[in-house]
Amino acid sequence: MSYLRFEKALMTNLEESLSRELLRTNRSGAYSCSTIVDCNTRKYHGLLVVPVPELDDDNHVLLSSLDVTVVQHGAEFNLGLHKYQGNNFSPKGHKYIREFYCEKVPTTIYRVGGVLLKKEVVFQHYEHRILIRYTLLDAHSETTLRFKPFMAFRSVNQCTHENNTASRDFQMVDNGIKTCMYAGYPDLYMQFSKANEFVFVPDWYRGIEYPKEQERGYSYVEDLYVPGYFEMNIKKGESIVFAASTSEIKTSTMKHLFDKEVDDRSPRDNFFHCLVNAAHQFHNSANKTERYLLAGYPWFKCRARDTFISLPGLTLSIDEQDYFELVMKTAEKGLREFMQNKPLTVKITEIDQPDVLLWAIWAIQQYAKSAGDEKCISMYGKLISDIICYIIDGKHPNLRLDTNGLLYANGHDKPITWMNSIVNGKPVVPRSGYIVEFNALWFNALKFGAKLAKQNNNETKANQWEDLAESCKQSFVRTFLNDYGYLFDYVDGNMMDWSVRPNMIFPVAFDYSPLSPEQKKSVLDICTRELLTPKGLRSLSPKSGGYSPVCSGANRDYSYYQGTAWPWLGGFYMEACLKLYKRTRLSFIERQMVGYEDEMIINCLGTIPELFDGNPPFKARGAISYAMNVAEILRTLNLLEKYSYVK
Repeated sequence: MSYLRFEKALMTNLEESLSRELLRTNRSGAYSCSTIVDCNTRKYHGLLVVPVPELDDDNHVLLSSLDVTVVQHGAEFNLGLHKYQGNNFSPKGHKYIREFYCEKVPTTIYRVGGVLLKKEVVFQHYEHRILIRYTLLDAHSETTLRFKPFMAFRSVNQCTHENNTASRDFQMVDNGIKTCMYAGYPDLYMQFSKANEFVFVPDWYRGIEYPKEQERGYSYVEDLYVPGYFEMNIKKGESIVFAASTSEIKTSTMKHLFDKEVDDRSPRDNFFHCLVNAAHQFHNSANKTERYLLAGYPWFKCRARDTFISLPGLTLSIDEQDYFELVMKTAEKGLREFMQNKPLTVKITEIDQPDVLLWAIWAIQQYAKSAGDEKCISMYGKLISDIICYIIDGKHPNLRLDTNGLLYANGHDKPITWMNSIVNGKPVVPRSGYIVEFNALWFNALKFGAKLAKQNNNETKANQWEDLAESCKQSFVRTFLNDYGYLFDYVDGNMMDWSVRPNMIFPVAFDYSPLSPEQKKSVLDICTRELLTPKGLRSLSPKSGGYSPVCSGANRDYSYYQGTAWPWLGGFYMEACLKLYKRTRLSFIERQMVGYEDEMIINCLGTIPELFDGNPPFKARGAISYAMNVAEILRTLNLLEKYSYVK
């Protein structure tokens, strides 16, 4: 029995099946994504979605979908599904689905009368090529398959409409065609492992709707171009492989290639393996020398802060230290270019945010736990020292070390923390001044840096940083701890933000904290009472002004950080629990993990979305797969295992 399996009753119920999405990636920036019934509900959905760097930094939908029709005795049974105006679905191919499961690769079984057809899908690693294998499991008479491609050739941020500019030209290639709708785009190759007939019947299918975009307040209607259809006979027991790609493939190799790609996949047969699979989907190799982590799908790029927060969980927690080192090698290049005020040559955005350097040290600190201090010093000792000295010397454009030992950053006019939503050009949450997690990170960095410096026989630096850490500690408690036992979110002159927010969990969770055990417990207790949900920590307490727990529609930018729940924050909360209460909290944290395991079959299969509503039923929102969330759940599972064996 597969871990991810759905029977006919769920698949044919569109209220249930349309909310479940499926993501496949190639680890080079391209992806394939739709619902489990192959009905696209987002403009980001598509069978082949690829970056086109010659045009812009966006991904582009080349092939939106592929309708398959079973033909027997002249009768046609179309297995496709599209949503049109007025809540009309056509051609309602979902009614033929008998079951769906996703162990190694997504597999759908269709029954049309006496015909039993299996469809399996895989995205070739490091190539912009989607492969689909159709196997006729059973048939009592001659069977023909007809394939109709729906093409878009547009950015994921737009919708396309019928026009006279789109090229209808195509060329025959080995068992298929190649075509390109607009100048500047790569050719789209559509090929089969078997000889077939292509019938040129160009037409536009008008008024296809994407309800997820309508829900988000964006344009949601588009027209898709269909150049014609491919047709071929298929015998009982026979398999046919279809490939859509930006490069031609030798069709005689397609069946072997499909088998090879399946063999390379790890099974998604439990919660942990699903998360490992999701972790690998964030891998991005722009070229042979650079490795990145995407912040999420389907619309996020590689962001600096997300990279360093995600990196330990997505690599070290699943024993993939080598990929940590590859990503950090690329990231270190970017960090040094930034600190040296050179043009950035790596594809990492927001590297100038003031807390990024501090999160980089935190990530390296987790590496030291896995690889040992000696190797950490060898690999990253100089980088840590250079970062700390860079900050102390006042070289960061928006990070000032004050005489009280605290770091000050200006966030009045531009968001500078992870709470970065903007409305009318201004931050919704204008966190500025002494920001609580910045200074918790700073204290932690100083103490960790001093420890490594001492082990490396650099007593001068070790002592200097220890003195700075002591100054930071005294000022931190004096500045942030209030009479109610929790921490101000930020302090700017006489302005103290009394909002109960989750950023105060970081000094409780970090290895080095300026807080005493009693102060940590007080902060943790308030986080538990006011912020904890089954889906992570709320971004704002319901008792604080402006609480808005539902992030949807036109007002989502306002509510993004005003009460929504974030699983990655829950990871630091769990770590804080374990550090303070050790094994006595194991069963509590295990129950929290059950809330995340439920998500494996509810939204995007086998992964964790970006955020959830802050109130029951805690509906998923935002990106369908989010790196920091997957990372922190994996890190929590790893911590659980370690504490379970501590006597």
